[in-house]
Amino acid sequence: MQIFDLTGRRALVTGSSLGIGFALARGLAQAGAEVVLNARDAGRLAGSAESLRREGAKVFELPFDVTDHEAVRRAVDGFEAEHGAIDILVNNAGMQHRAPLEDFPADAFERLLQTNIASVFHVGQAVARHMIARGEGKIINIASVQTALARPGIAPYTATKGAVANLTKGMATDWARKGLNCNAIAPGYFDTPLNAALVADPAFTEWLEKRTPAGRWGRVEELVGACVFLASDAASFVNGHTLFVDGGITASL
Repeated sequence: MQIFDLTGRRALVTGSSLGIGFALARGLAQAGAEVVLNARDAGRLAGSAESLRREGAKVFELPFDVTDHEAVRRAVDGFEAEHGAIDILVNNAGMQHRAPLEDFPADAFERLLQTNIASVFHVGQAVARHMIARGEGKIINIASVQTALARPGIAPYTATKGAVANLTKGMATDWARKGLNCNAIAPGYFDTPLNAALVADPAFTEWLEKRTPAGRWGRVEELVGACVFLASDAASFVNGHTLFVDGGITASL
């Protein structure tokens, strides 16, 4: 359907050399968008970009550290000046650290804050300034099932993902009048490198299958539809919303 067609648009996806970010970049490309891959590791980024080019996608590589405000601004401003508009931003970069809260390392807490929430501000602001000047743009922040729920050992991660949802509301409140749509996707438990330790744990997988109404881990490709929807004209009046893609885990006790 034409309302979901992203042909002629360009999407920047942070943290997109693997996992959810790579899957979303591939899905946006399949919907017609040019994609801008981002990561700190330029070598890994180049390999991921080449794999998408082999599939026929038009791909740019933009390595920068999402936690460095000035580096983000320089990279985004430089890209826009050289290549043109970033029409869609997917703030996907994130990390996890597991430890009992009473023993949680302070430096790990700070890294979580910078990577999971400060980066959304840094990249969101840098890209939004250009979108505002054009009067249109789509920002999609990647939250989590932990936006609404908590589990032992990841309280700081839970705090950052709750903040992502509220920053998304704030973005919509400030920028909807300027033509931007700002929303979030909250994945449930997906088989990704970030969750590799949990996927490899038979006891956790058994718990998850019983706890999730869908009865299984999610596949990263199952996030693509939500992303394409929020990036497209189909979501023109959707703003400040967090869309849970979680197999029903937040719907049931």
